[in-house]
Amino acid sequence: MVNCAVPGVCVPPSQSTSTSEHLSATSLPSPMFSRNDFSIWSILRKCIGMELSKITMPVIFNEPLSFLQRLTEYMEHTYLIHKASSFSDPVERMQCVAAFAVSAVASQWERTGKPFNPLLGETYELVRDDLGFRLISEQVSHHPPISAFHAEGLNNDFIFHGSIYPKLKFWGKSVEAEPKGTITLELLEHNEAYTWTNPTCCVHNIIVGKLWIEQYGNVEITNHKTGDKCILSFKPCGLFGKELHKVEGYIQDKSKKKLCALYGKWTECLYSVDPATFDAYKKNDKKNTEEKKNSKQVSNSEESDEMPMPDSESVCVIPGSVLLWRIAPRPPNSAQMYNFTSFAMVLNEVDKEMESVIPKTDCRLRPDIRAMENGEIDQASEEKKRLEEKQRAARKNRSKSEEDWKTRWFHQGPNPHNGAQDWLYSGSYWDRNYFSLPDIY
Repeated sequence: MVNCAVPGVCVPPSQSTSTSEHLSATSLPSPMFSRNDFSIWSILRKCIGMELSKITMPVIFNEPLSFLQRLTEYMEHTYLIHKASSFSDPVERMQCVAAFAVSAVASQWERTGKPFNPLLGETYELVRDDLGFRLISEQVSHHPPISAFHAEGLNNDFIFHGSIYPKLKFWGKSVEAEPKGTITLELLEHNEAYTWTNPTCCVHNIIVGKLWIEQYGNVEITNHKTGDKCILSFKPCGLFGKELHKVEGYIQDKSKKKLCALYGKWTECLYSVDPATFDAYKKNDKKNTEEKKNSKQVSNSEESDEMPMPDSESVCVIPGSVLLWRIAPRPPNSAQMYNFTSFAMVLNEVDKEMESVIPKTDCRLRPDIRAMENGEIDQASEEKKRLEEKQRAARKNRSKSEEDWKTRWFHQGPNPHNGAQDWLYSGSYWDRNYFSLPDIY
């Protein structure tokens, strides 16, 4: 992890809930449970082709974080935003923004546990003085489930915000998560705004075998000031796994002239290179592949669901390339800790000072997640059930009195840059004036 210490932090010490002093934590209170004795098929077989947001899953398939905390993991590589701001050339800025967009999905690698669905009105905040940002998120809708977040640079150098509506579908052997919603990054010093949507994530081998994850689809990042676009293709793994985890694409100007090529793997790294060099390399690579195929008789068997092994674990670096981003190594015991990154390990930490300032809706105070983190799986299951019933009862009471749910920190409105429907931060969260908050736990 590159630490971008940012001077002039604007959070008064007594108001800070910074976790930067806890960065040494590389473990959770308790390791994860084995899921081997539980059949997900028994729950999901009735749901093929359906959306899963209304299905209640046993807690054993969860990881001890709320989806609001999981969203916060976009910020792990915030140094890329600071780096983007430091460049005077818009193409170099776009390269860093593209690297940030790819790095934002990197923490999903091998994370096969499902985050807890946030309750309506649930919030999460994170202040990281060492990485130079603070973030607030809120669950703004229950059906459909929508999570809104707003992060800002502590030096007033950027704003990063979005609202995500994850559409989950079950296809028999796999679960597909399509993260609908716009992501926006504003680089304030350059008066620039970028928007994009994340790729689709798919978890394979839901029924039998080892679970594995792929991301696929096109991600189009638009610079609304210059008209430049970065179009990235997250490759589906293909029949022989040759494309597993691969990302590639181009930055182009508004007349579609290629300015730069990007390539790498979302699980590892991203490079930039001259587009002519990249195209020549691709052409040559394709020729070699076809020769290999012709020399080997390929059996046209039915496509396997087993995780394909890529040709090589690392990216073949084209001469003349520049490294834009490389993933930080995970803690050595990550596999026993839900495959969490070092950044994810500390997201649920709370100390006495923090507890005295955060609102009662913060998911660090949520009892089912806390019980699961502590290894108390039965209690986690009971608490999850209790909270879901409490949420249903509150909704029933509201419908009787015909009052609408009011979000506290976000309001619905058009995204100022692309006009898409969005949830925008209303302000005043950091004033720490938390009157009349809903009792959701």
